[in-house]
Amino acid sequence: MSFNVDERGYYGNFGGAFIPEMLYPNVEELRSRYLDIIAEPSFQEEFHALLKDYVGRPTPLFKAERLSGKYNTNIYLKREDLCHTGAHKINNTIGQILVAKRLGKSKIVAETGAGQHGVATATVCALMGMECIVYMGAIDIERQAPNVARMRMLGAHVVPATSGSKTLKDATNEAMRHWINHPVDTHYIIGSVVGPHPYPDMVARFQAVISEEIRFQLQEKEGRDYPDYVIACVGGGSNAAGAFYHFLDEPRTALIAAEAAGLGVNSGHSAATTFLGKPGVLHGSKSLSMQTEDGQVIEPYSISAGLDYPGIGPMHAHLFESGRATFYGVTDEEALVAAVECSQLEGIIPALETAHALAVFERLQAKPNEIVVVNVSGRGDKDLATYQNRLKLND
Repeated sequence: MSFNVDERGYYGNFGGAFIPEMLYPNVEELRSRYLDIIAEPSFQEEFHALLKDYVGRPTPLFKAERLSGKYNTNIYLKREDLCHTGAHKINNTIGQILVAKRLGKSKIVAETGAGQHGVATATVCALMGMECIVYMGAIDIERQAPNVARMRMLGAHVVPATSGSKTLKDATNEAMRHWINHPVDTHYIIGSVVGPHPYPDMVARFQAVISEEIRFQLQEKEGRDYPDYVIACVGGGSNAAGAFYHFLDEPRTALIAAEAAGLGVNSGHSAATTFLGKPGVLHGSKSLSMQTEDGQVIEPYSISAGLDYPGIGPMHAHLFESGRATFYGVTDEEALVAAVECSQLEGIIPALETAHALAVFERLQAKPNEIVVVNVSGRGDKDLATYQNRLKLND
């Protein structure tokens, strides 16, 4: 069974491109050219030079000795939080803005939830001298104020999405509408492995640098190039796609995805798509999404803005349906406990998104001789206000 995209843009039963007619020329231009553009030697040279000298790759693979001791196994943390801008998101925005330049685009539109993708997009637009518009849910603008300030400092225009739940889903809707109305000069930098083909595949390819590095870093540290487990949080799923990519066909590696169960999977306040979703089309591709009986999108909930999304990317829907990956639902409270544990045992304050991935050690029951790699997708600075409030750090 293949876990990569096929020539039609499908992962098993999921994927494709379901788009308005007005958007077809843009998506078709991208679909027909992205593989050739990415394969160009000049593209690869510029991409990898920026990853090295601007992003700061390779990011460290850190042996978390105290977490390893507590859970009686070998836990490594892949430090994507140490990337420039503080999250893995910039791997993809570097790649996509180079694609946009080669397509002759002069303007960029994007959406963001936690603000990590928005900051990464604003950063590369500043670097390349391109106009940048970022749509962000009005609620997310309130709870991720530091990242909003960073985007504006970088010269981006942040537009509040005030419809629906005023979170990531609505920001994505608004960004797509903007692209439909500005099809000639604008490239849409999607931040996750969602959207119409070729976005899920293109984003996964740019994020695959994460698992590529894990392979050679484990070879150096442990004498083998695969872990027994790779763990990553999944909202849309870009950091998980990157962490899983080079292990998709490695049967010795179990793929573990942590979804946001919010106040509880069946509480009515959750974003655990594989538990609550069913097949349908959302934001241009067929995948699993949370819907009512008549197909209306259910508003998701998570303490983490980056996981507050009612669907998952088609790659992850296929990994779930095929059984290649195991999905866990992690509640807000479990994520907060894991965030404190990582902070106080390892001196690393994780993003709330990452905290969901760190919360599955107890359920994993890894053996003492096994190797567990967790992708630390972002740093917790952006979530400090939530941590202060929920953990009563100022009392």
